[in-house]
Amino acid sequence: MPNALTWLFLAALLAATATRLWLAQRQIRHVRAHRDAVPPSFAETIPLNAHQKAADYTAAKTRFGIVSTLIDAALLLALTLGGGLQWLVDLWAGVLAPGSLWHGTALLLSLFFVQGVVSLPLALYRTFVIESRFGFNRMTLALFFGDLAKQIAVALVLGVPLLLAVLWLMERMGEHWWLYVWLVVTAFSIGLQLIIPPFILPLFNKFTPITDGELARRIAELLRRCGFKATAMLFSPASARPSASCCSTRWSSACSPPRSRRCSPTSLATTACTTS
Repeated sequence: MPNALTWLFLAALLAATATRLWLAQRQIRHVRAHRDAVPPSFAETIPLNAHQKAADYTAAKTRFGIVSTLIDAALLLALTLGGGLQWLVDLWAGVLAPGSLWHGTALLLSLFFVQGVVSLPLALYRTFVIESRFGFNRMTLALFFGDLAKQIAVALVLGVPLLLAVLWLMERMGEHWWLYVWLVVTAFSIGLQLIIPPFILPLFNKFTPITDGELARRIAELLRRCGFKATAMLFSPASARPSASCCSTRWSSACSPPRSRRCSPTSLATTACTTS
């Protein structure tokens, strides 16, 4: 017989899922309602057919997001009320000592694996159906699964030590374990910001110095105006990646950029995209 906590969990899940679905439907209706007219501020630079294509693409991705939301909710129910989590606990208990660090790590990795298996068909559909339908996909199956293998390898190399550290702190640090975990996770997050640009991003993209003198000068001036100190200005050809999301910028800063109308992180990214 479900207890009060179970009913609370179901109510929270239902409310969260319903809210996400409602917002998605509102987004689709709004996009459709404004599909046939380019906003006045962009009318001189964006043709109607490009605007309509963007609207259709947004609606298609949002509808796909609705399916993803429902699948995520179903997976959560299967793991919790459906007994999937307990099944994994019992499975690893036959191999590793229950309650040990390795048992907890294996359990968490199993959950990530299950989530990855469920999300893989969704990622394939998004890339090779939706992106291809609108002419954005440039990725091959070989590149897709190659990137996936690299992502898994990086996640294991970086994630397993972190999981072991967190579980060890939870076991040994008493009632203040959360403070030590927060310190470790914070240090880990800061460390990631230092190693991602030089070591992890080159695993997935090829970066070469910008050779266009005028472009380099304009970016350098924009960085200076925004208060950023760039260590390098590199260009990453995105011909093999989906072109709808191929624009990115890399920089390091010694101070927080000013949030003003003249210079903001958004304007920085936009300018870099339109000039590359």
